[in-house]
Amino acid sequence: MTQEAAVRAAVAADMDWIQAFLAQLVRTPSVNPKFEADPALNREAEVQDILEEELRALGFATSRQEPLPGRPNLIGLWPGGQANSLALCGHVDVVPVGDAAAWVHAPFGAEIADGRMYGRGTVDMKAGLVACLAACRAFRALEIPLSGRVEFHAVVDEEAGGFGAMTAAAREPRPSAVLVAEGSGNAVRPWAGGLDWVRVTVRGRNGHSSRRFASIYPSEAAAGIPVLSVNALELGARVLGAVQALEAQWGREKRFPHLPAGMNTISPGMMIAGVGMGADGLPNVLNNPGIVPDTCVLDFDLKFLPHEDPATIRRDFEAALMRFAATDPWLAEHPPQVQWDLYGLHFPPVNTPAGHPLVEALVESRKAVSLPVRLEGMLGVTDAAHYAARGIPGVVYGPSGANAHGPDEYVALGSVVEAAQDIAATILHYCG
Repeated sequence: MTQEAAVRAAVAADMDWIQAFLAQLVRTPSVNPKFEADPALNREAEVQDILEEELRALGFATSRQEPLPGRPNLIGLWPGGQANSLALCGHVDVVPVGDAAAWVHAPFGAEIADGRMYGRGTVDMKAGLVACLAACRAFRALEIPLSGRVEFHAVVDEEAGGFGAMTAAAREPRPSAVLVAEGSGNAVRPWAGGLDWVRVTVRGRNGHSSRRFASIYPSEAAAGIPVLSVNALELGARVLGAVQALEAQWGREKRFPHLPAGMNTISPGMMIAGVGMGADGLPNVLNNPGIVPDTCVLDFDLKFLPHEDPATIRRDFEAALMRFAATDPWLAEHPPQVQWDLYGLHFPPVNTPAGHPLVEALVESRKAVSLPVRLEGMLGVTDAAHYAARGIPGVVYGPSGANAHGPDEYVALGSVVEAAQDIAATILHYCG
């Protein structure tokens, strides 16, 4: 038996452990506290304790980072060479359950039915963490030495911006590549677009709504009104139209071969208008339509393609906004304000070449056992972005499932084994 066949067989023989360990992680709720603060649910540190015990049993040297107060990253290291070093990465935080009544299966029950394990965090992404561990267990069981360093990064906060991965990716020495075991349906995903949250603020001039007529109907009576209001909500609606026109233009003109046309959207996520400006950048008064609003705030989720430069995207967005503003007499004198890195969120693009050794190792590992190979881009963003920002090429590869962020999230247990086998074979090719 070849070493690759041996590690695949060792993973398959470990099915009971995979299932039991995944259930243990799912039954330990680790909801991101930025979304729902509840000590009974915010147990990321406890999940890290469970993972650390297993890592140490496998011979990893472990350490912790604290990118956010009370929310630790866990780092495991098997020593080895730098040139073919590899980090296996996954996040431990999960999103809230939402409406529990919409679930058929207990959200943290890890119930199994028809070859699926149900529960919040199954496919997103505790199954990926377990697949990485199962791959490492196969090497220890077979006592196969590796020449390249293997790192295990269990990080926090991916669901709210990836501040855990930002900290982990900044470690030195950096691994030469990273495999993020996010659920990918067993597809190999070396590409992902970038993501920015951007806020556009439009300021008008407030006034009493009874005198609105003077602002919109020039007349002799209007000339007698000393101060004319300028409705920021109406200006904001026009700005929204201009951004939608830019979105359509980019969707028509820009392409990346491994992603669907038009995925580079500028999605409006919030539009709020009122009077004044609070310290949080939002209007102070939101409950009096008798006052013409002087502030309108629009927040956008802006996606761009893997080969595009984030700085160029920002420049082009602002330039398009200013061209529009120049067509409006008020906005020409009072241009919209643009705020990037809203809430600190920015995901750089991931554009790992198809010929990179890590991509080739994954592809060849699947071909060797006659598994279908799908090379595709990632529609969403993952922590691979934060490694790419540090010059660390990455690939997203993990098991199959459905309903991430929704009721009855699940992972297909057979795909967890398949992912663990592929990851083990990839480690062998890349680090061995």
